Amino acid sequence: IAGPIVQYKTIDEQLRTRKETAEQFAEGVHRFMVGLGKKVLLANNAGVLWDSIRAMTCTELPVLTAWVGLAAYTFQLYFDFSAYSDMAIGLGKMFGFHFLENFNYPYISKSITEFWRRWHISLGTWFRDYVYIPLGGNRVKSRKHVRNILVVWLLTGIWHGASWNFVAWGVYYGILLLLEKLPAVFRHIYCMFFVMLGWNLFVFEDFGSGVAYLKALFGLYGQGLGDRETIYLLYNNAVLLVLLILGSTHIPAWLGGRICRKLEDRELVRTTLRNLFYVGIFLLSVAFLVDASYNPFLYFRF
Repeated sequence: IAGPIVQYKTIDEQLRTRKETAEQFAEGVHRFMVGLGKKVLLANNAGVLWDSIRAMTCTELPVLTAWVGLAAYTFQLYFDFSAYSDMAIGLGKMFGFHFLENFNYPYISKSITEFWRRWHISLGTWFRDYVYIPLGGNRVKSRKHVRNILVVWLLTGIWHGASWNFVAWGVYYGILLLLEKLPAVFRHIYCMFFVMLGWNLFVFEDFGSGVAYLKALFGLYGQGLGDRETIYLLYNNAVLLVLLILGSTHIPAWLGGRICRKLEDRELVRTTLRNLFYVGIFLLSVAFLVDASYNPFLYFRF
């Protein structure tokens, strides 16, 4: 119920003619295990880092520590929700349903427009089909086009929750999409900078807390760039941060595909390695779950 948002037209044919096979069931299990690993091994650990920094006093928070915290939440939300989507798609495939993809490596985007084509794709599609196009889309005068974009993003913010921070978050993205005219060479840095600031609006339902954390991000309390706590956090979470960065790109999929192509003539070895990989993720996830009692999906409440 959080995503992918499946429209009836996507599955009407499948409801009548879908076929269930052992091969498709296995693919569904693989996809589910990947999602489980993303949630338990990446999202939850990024969440621990974010919670530890969020609990600190903003007025004493070094600038670099504040940015590490916001980066941790940025990755936590992505891996949490994309994991949920992977698990839903995997479960559907086990029973013969083919749901549409909901994420396409949004953090490699070079613009805000591209980011929202890659993030929560099914929600963007829903608003396009049922709000943006009925309002006239971009086939209207410029003033109405601006209105259409702002209406869509105001509603997108409200869709996530009845709180002013979500309204501000929606309007924030509406304005960014209207102003997006930077040269391509700067777009990726610009995009991720504003995406992270957007998540700062998103995460704090108490608007005052969000503003306080925003001040900490830019050193407006007079705090320094970093301290011993910053070095400690970076040192202890260096591997996690590298895995989060790599995991939010297409590099692991590209590497896996390359290995599979090299083993194209050795089907038994390729199948064995693939299954060992998925079983390894599953066992690691179970090991982490045994040590934790509470693993809610972040996006489930929006």
